[in-house]
Amino acid sequence: MTDLNTPIQPEELRDKIAHMWDVSGAKILSIEKSADRSKGAPVYTVDGTYTARGWTDWTEGFQYGSAILQFDATGDREYLEIGRRNTVAHMAAHVTHFGVHDHGFNNVSTYGNLLRLLLEGRIDGSDWERDFYQLALKCSGAVQAARWTPLSDGGFVHSFNGAHSLFADTMRSMRALVAAHLLGHELKGEQDESVSLLHRTVQHMQTTARYTVYYGEGRDGYDVAGRVAHESIFNTASGAYRCPSTQQGYSPFTTWTRAAAWIICGYAEELECFLDLDFSSLEQMGGRDNIVDMMLRAARVSADYFIEESGSCGVPYWDTGAPGLRDLGDWKSRPADPFNDFEPVDSSAAAIAAQGFLRLSRVEARLGNAERSSRYATAGLRTLDTLLSEPYLSSDPGHQGLLLHAEYHWPNRWDHVPDGHKVACGEATMWGDYHLREACLYVQRILNNQPYLAFYKIADAG
Repeated sequence: MTDLNTPIQPEELRDKIAHMWDVSGAKILSIEKSADRSKGAPVYTVDGTYTARGWTDWTEGFQYGSAILQFDATGDREYLEIGRRNTVAHMAAHVTHFGVHDHGFNNVSTYGNLLRLLLEGRIDGSDWERDFYQLALKCSGAVQAARWTPLSDGGFVHSFNGAHSLFADTMRSMRALVAAHLLGHELKGEQDESVSLLHRTVQHMQTTARYTVYYGEGRDGYDVAGRVAHESIFNTASGAYRCPSTQQGYSPFTTWTRAAAWIICGYAEELECFLDLDFSSLEQMGGRDNIVDMMLRAARVSADYFIEESGSCGVPYWDTGAPGLRDLGDWKSRPADPFNDFEPVDSSAAAIAAQGFLRLSRVEARLGNAERSSRYATAGLRTLDTLLSEPYLSSDPGHQGLLLHAEYHWPNRWDHVPDGHKVACGEATMWGDYHLREACLYVQRILNNQPYLAFYKIADAG
C-alpha cells in the first residue's frame, strides 16, 4: 500500500523536477535524431533504444507532445520547434483516424498543448495558426465521437477491437470530445442529425462507470471495490452487456493497473472541467450534480484501490492478480521491486495515476473534503517522488527512455527482458515518459504560480 503516513509537500520535489527536465531534453533530441518514421512511431525501448511496433501509431502524439511539454517547462524554443513542426507535418492522419479510440492521446497532446500555449501568450502565432489548431481539435473530437456503439441506456466510444469493445483507456480520450465542444463544434450525422459532443462524453463516462469500474456490490464473484476491467464486452445486436475482458491484463477478473490509472486520471480531469465550466445543457441529462457524483464515485473507488494495491513507494506491479505476486510475499508493505524474478512492475501506470491523484485532490478540496484531498495529494506526490529517483528516472545519456521499468504488453511478451533477468525491467515506454513529464509540469506550474495546467484551458478560443 502506498505510504500515506509520511508528509510530503510539492516544494520538496522542485529540485528533482528540475533535474528531470535536464535529462529529459537530451532524450527528446536523441529520439528526434534517430527515429525512422517509415517504421512507425516509437513505442518502447529495447536495450535503451526506442523501437516501433506497428499498432495504429497511438504513441506518436506522446513523442511530439513531449517536446512541447519540454518547451513549456524550460522555455527552450528548440523543443517548441520540434513539437510544432512534427505536429503540422505528421499528425493530420491521427485527426481523421476513424479506426482508433486514441484521439485524446495523440491530438490533445499535440494540437491541444500548442493551442493552450498560444492562448497563454507563451508562443507567437497568427490567427491562422490558432484556427489551424482549433480545426484539428474540432475534427478530432467529432471523428472520435463517431466511433460510437449505441446502447438502450446510452452508449460508448468503442476501441479499435470493434463495436463490442469498451476500453478503460478511452476515458482519457474524452478530452478530445470536450475540447471540440468547447470550441463550438458538434458531430453531424445522417440527415443532418446534430450530435452533442458533450452529451456523448457524458454517456461514455456513465457507461464506463457502470460496467468498467467495480464497487463491491456483488456484481460477480470477484467484485472488489475499485477493481477495474480493462475491457467490457457488449452484444452489439441487442446492446446487452456480456462480460468483462482484457487485452493486456492477466485476466478479466483482475485489474491491469494501467487500466486503473487511465480511469483515475481520466475521471479526475473531467471532474475538474465539469466543476470549473458551466455546461447548462447537462440539465437534460440529469443535471451536473448527478453527473459529477457519478464521476466522483468512480474516481474515488478506483483511486483507493490503486493506493491499496501498490507498493509502499506508489508503484504497482503490472496486474493485481499476476500469479507471481504470491512468490513476492508481503509485497504491499515494501517498495515495488522492478528487478524481482516473478512479475514486472509498471512505472507508466504510476505516472498516469500520480497526475490523477493530484487532480482528484484539487477536486476534493474544492468540494470541501479536506481529508480526502490530503490523502490523494500525498499519494500523488509520494508516487511522483519515487519516479523522480533511482531506479526509475534514467539519467543515462545512452538510454533514450526517461522513466524506466514501464510495462507494455506482458501477456504477449512484447516487453524486453534483459540478459540475466527473468521479467521485463530497465526499459521505458513513450506514454510513461510523456506522463512523467506532464505530471512534473503540473506540479511545476503550481509551484511557480503559473496558469493551472488543464486540457480545457482552450475554452477562451471558442
